[in-house]
Amino acid sequence: MAKLYFRYGTVGSAKTLNLLAVAHNYQQQDKRAFIIKPELDVRFGRDLVHSRAGMEKRADLLVSPETRLDPAAFEGVFCILVDEAQFLSEALIDQLRSVATEQGIPVICYGLRTDFRRRLFDGARRLMEVSDSIEEIKTTCNYCNRKAIFNLKLADGAPTLAGPTIDLGTEEKYLPTCSTCYAAKLAEAGWRVDGARTD
Repeated sequence: MAKLYFRYGTVGSAKTLNLLAVAHNYQQQDKRAFIIKPELDVRFGRDLVHSRAGMEKRADLLVSPETRLDPAAFEGVFCILVDEAQFLSEALIDQLRSVATEQGIPVICYGLRTDFRRRLFDGARRLMEVSDSIEEIKTTCNYCNRKAIFNLKLADGAPTLAGPTIDLGTEEKYLPTCSTCYAAKLAEAGWRVDGARTD
């Protein structure tokens, strides 16, 4: 039976690079990997899946919360790869679950587990609930050598807990941190981890 995988990590943990490497490996074997990405992610181009390491590939399908997957689109596909899966709706995650179960195609979703306030994204929550396999892609804290588990948001270079949950950006806006550095950096900027201001 094909499985639904959730491979999560903080910002900067090479999730997209991992996805592109898997796609490359399938291509080397003349097997088709089908790439999906949320249409709201336009940081590097509307249909481009781009890694900070410089690799990129065009997505086969852009999805929104209203997307209904067509099973016929996956005929001849050996694997489905999903970038930025935290932005997918719960309904779309359920459709991917059905594709793995009913069509026998492995689905590998890559994304963040939590937002900069340490809250689960809707897509990540559903993946934690229904995935066959949940794997962490690890990286170290930007400020020390401990494992990063949180995403610290910056505004004008200073840590913040303000702003919308979905606020696209790269290294200029988000850094991977351990729990100790997350709390310390927010405190230096006048924030408590519960979101209250200290000044």
